[in-house]
Amino acid sequence: MKTNSSIPFLIPFLLLLACQSNTNKKTTEIKSRALSHYQPQNYVDITHPEWSKNATIYEVNVRQFTSEGTFKAFEAHLPRLKDMGVDIIWLMPVNTIGVEKRKGSLGSYYSIKDYYGINSEFGSKEDFRALVKKIHSMGMHVILDWVANHSSWDNTLVKSHPDWYSKTQEGNFQPTPWYDWEDIIDFDYNQPGLRKYMTEAMVYWVKNFDIDGYRCDVAGFIPIDFWENVRAELDLVKPVFMLAEWESRDLHKKAFDMTYSWSLWDKMHSVTTDHKSLAGLIEYMAHDVNTFPRGAYRMTFTDNHDKNSWEGNQYSNFGDGLEASMVLAGTVNGMPLVYSGQEAGLNRSLKFFDKDQIQWKTHPFAKIYKKLFDLKHRNQALWNGNSGGEMIRIFNDKPNQVISFSRSKNDQQVIVVINYSDKAATVKLNSKYQKGNYKELFSDVNFTLKGEDVIALPPWKYLVLLK
Repeated sequence: MKTNSSIPFLIPFLLLLACQSNTNKKTTEIKSRALSHYQPQNYVDITHPEWSKNATIYEVNVRQFTSEGTFKAFEAHLPRLKDMGVDIIWLMPVNTIGVEKRKGSLGSYYSIKDYYGINSEFGSKEDFRALVKKIHSMGMHVILDWVANHSSWDNTLVKSHPDWYSKTQEGNFQPTPWYDWEDIIDFDYNQPGLRKYMTEAMVYWVKNFDIDGYRCDVAGFIPIDFWENVRAELDLVKPVFMLAEWESRDLHKKAFDMTYSWSLWDKMHSVTTDHKSLAGLIEYMAHDVNTFPRGAYRMTFTDNHDKNSWEGNQYSNFGDGLEASMVLAGTVNGMPLVYSGQEAGLNRSLKFFDKDQIQWKTHPFAKIYKKLFDLKHRNQALWNGNSGGEMIRIFNDKPNQVISFSRSKNDQQVIVVINYSDKAATVKLNSKYQKGNYKELFSDVNFTLKGEDVIALPPWKYLVLLK
């Protein structure tokens, strides 16, 4: 039998090729594993409810909303709020209020006597259930204000679980340290039993009344790991929307959809009332774009119950710059908030611990909000979080007076130009990247930007251009 004498010489060569191939594969795998550590990661781990991607929010002060101050009386306002473009109804706390050491004649909503009870001032549990159903039937959602940080002095937990509360050096109950909140006492979240109780109470309202989430009072005073577990347990019942009364990126990772943007309010206030330059506001925009997680929401506002009750009304807060501030808060990155009565031009602070009914009247602010909210619903550039467009600065030659920026998403675009000052401005925009035809939101006037465009704006006036 004849054999091929070259085979013995080929075997080492083939083995060498195989070794090189394996070595190359291993090298590729090592490089791939190494590169995986450098891939960008999304900071936000939670999934926002689909309906929140272009939502707006309205805060309801039930006590002051109507002469009756009840759930049933408030229902009559729902068609008007729906027409204005409101998507989320945030109800200030509806739980039973404490009597011991209460402030004023009616007490604070935020002094909770029973986490499973309804404040009889507003109606019954059946009245509340009917309100939630009515809100849902109109295509809106509802979140409850939840006070987890503290309770009233006469909450049943004081006697049944005194160990769940923080104490003074003398061993006595105390308000939240360093604050003058004499009508409440502070919880201790080092106690697992308290965490279990509070979580189960929050699950109760979602499961039994079909609410859509919570606004959580002074959320930053409570450990983040508590909130992260709460979110996980609530989402097992239904996808919820969570708003934290706080301003911290940490809360967005696994707990909250949205946090407050107090810093925007501060920057707007510093310009309109303290007559400071636009530098602080520009810095806010820079930090929003460069440091705030893209997948997170922030709540923007010119008023809420804190500002209204303790820091004066919106006229003293923003003066002639109020409308410009509303437009800015409604077009920057974030979800715009309207507080009870704000759309009607409420020109005074509401009492917090006593009856003080809002005086409703026709006012153009409602029209402004309707325009802004309709635009937010239909133009993806203004949508929330990753669903919306990044704020791109449009430089101009009046940086101490005029703020101008563009937002784009999926071929939809919004350009905002605001003379955020008390002097008239003729401003030249470096608009070479925004060339095109637009329509102004409030006037329906057609605009064509050609680059290096010159626009004249009276004091505190604005343009919102869209396509």
